[in-house]
Amino acid sequence: MLRILTFVLPLALWVWAFIDCLTTPEDEVKHLPKVVWVIIVLLFPLVGSIAWLVAGKQRGVLRTGAADGYGSDGHGAGGYPEGGRPRGGRPLAPDDDPEFLASLKKNNNEHEDMLKQWEADLRRRENELRGKEDPEEGRKS
Repeated sequence: MLRILTFVLPLALWVWAFIDCLTTPEDEVKHLPKVVWVIIVLLFPLVGSIAWLVAGKQRGVLRTGAADGYGSDGHGAGGYPEGGRPRGGRPLAPDDDPEFLASLKKNNNEHEDMLKQWEADLRRRENELRGKEDPEEGRKS
């Protein structure tokens, strides 16, 4: 069992560090360019993974830019600056992004307008067909 853990734990650490390195935005990578960190983690699995965890990425309070959790704009750690985006520059979830919500409303309005046009076109076509059928029925009688 111990032999398996000595193999599995470093492998899990290496995979986690590699994926974390790949998914970390460029502006949160410290000391070296992101590509160099990826190469280090790949070529030196155990040492590179530990180095990435220790020195490669801004973590915790350092990422917010202030020790007390408040930025220069006065928002708390949970508050967003103007634009509804966290300090990292990306929304946490689509429903937290005002631009995304506005685009949904715009798409919804466009689809409603298109549906109204289709319904009007369908009514017009039905009326045209009824108009053509009525005179023919009148001739037959």
